[in-house]
Amino acid sequence: MQPISKKAQSRAFSWLSNLARRNPLTVSRLIIYWIAIGIASGLFAGLYWQILERLTHLLRSFSGPSLLVIMPLSGLVIGLVIHFLGNPGEIAFIVDNIHFRGGRIDTRQNPSMILSSLVSISAGGSLGPEAPMVQVTGSLGTWFADRLKLQDEDLRSMSLAGMAAGFTALFGAPLGGAFFALEILHHQYVLEYYEAIMPAIVSSCASYVVFALITHLGIGPTWNFPQYHVDNIDDFALAIAYGVVGAIAGWIFISIFRVSDRLFGLIPGPIYVRTTLAGLVLGSIAALFPLTRYFGHEELNAVVGNNFTAISLLILAFAKMIAISTTVNGEWRGGFIIPLFFTGACIGKAIAILIPSVNPVLAMIATMASLNAAVTRTPISTTLLLTKLTGFTPFVPILFASLVGFFLSPKIPLIKSQLKSPN
Repeated sequence: MQPISKKAQSRAFSWLSNLARRNPLTVSRLIIYWIAIGIASGLFAGLYWQILERLTHLLRSFSGPSLLVIMPLSGLVIGLVIHFLGNPGEIAFIVDNIHFRGGRIDTRQNPSMILSSLVSISAGGSLGPEAPMVQVTGSLGTWFADRLKLQDEDLRSMSLAGMAAGFTALFGAPLGGAFFALEILHHQYVLEYYEAIMPAIVSSCASYVVFALITHLGIGPTWNFPQYHVDNIDDFALAIAYGVVGAIAGWIFISIFRVSDRLFGLIPGPIYVRTTLAGLVLGSIAALFPLTRYFGHEELNAVVGNNFTAISLLILAFAKMIAISTTVNGEWRGGFIIPLFFTGACIGKAIAILIPSVNPVLAMIATMASLNAAVTRTPISTTLLLTKLTGFTPFVPILFASLVGFFLSPKIPLIKSQLKSPN
């Protein structure tokens, strides 16, 4: 298959632009660009997911003591990829680029991010594919903007539209994915780049349709929670109480994360030394607590549907916090949104076991919302995402819990670039 020439690319973009100019409707040429970003992002996300599933199926067959070999080897591969192809950064890298580089996300980091994240996630690291998807699709938005010669806010909006499309592809929630791409940029003010709301929503819708057609995922709820109905006003008070619990869990997680960061910072040598040691730690944790392996997309259903003791769930939540911290600080690649949801579900179900009179569904989902909002500072999108992922239709209790987690979170966020300081 011959590569598309620059002349052909220029001709195609010119045709799209001329088509939009002749349109007498409210639809502008920018809307066509947003849809194009969404389609391209959905295609990439669908291909990435198909490859990830095949690699995961291959590596999931290893368990128990064999993980003490497989996961360090995977860590070595990850480290070598990053060593030779360059460090692709993390979500903080994307946030900095949006704030301080005019919204430009460089495509040159994509090969390293794609390869390292595929190995990280398929081998069983406690991170999900949202971060690599967002970085790659955000850079697609920048690439489109460069070809269209867009500048300033138009360029930033195209990058944010690509980021939103990447979030949506994984979570199957166009509105939640769009708001997450905007909320994740800040620790205090919910939306600064408000002009990117419509581009983000439009590209998210296009990405959602394409990804669903390819993978047949995202049509219904992801996790099999029992149906829940708000019976009385007490449910809102309980949601606030679970929000406090989730916020406390957020503080504990951030403390573990920072200790882990300092410990890995003490390890000398090239990056593949840290990634290999991280694999050994992750393999040890997974051998003892198999549900901590992987990012929780499937494992969370096991927490919802199976019987556990309260103490086993709390131990599992604590082990998952260590696993997430080790995965990130050990330089493995991925995102921690779904792993945080898994951790919150464990804590919420433990509360419901300890207090049999409370509804376990509300306890789990409200704690999931609060913990994620406390760590990522995204109360609105967390509410929208969980409403879709869990099928929990009365979203107001989730919103209450998310807001409590947000307002009770540490003043210095875990993602320090959310402070919007170039230093």
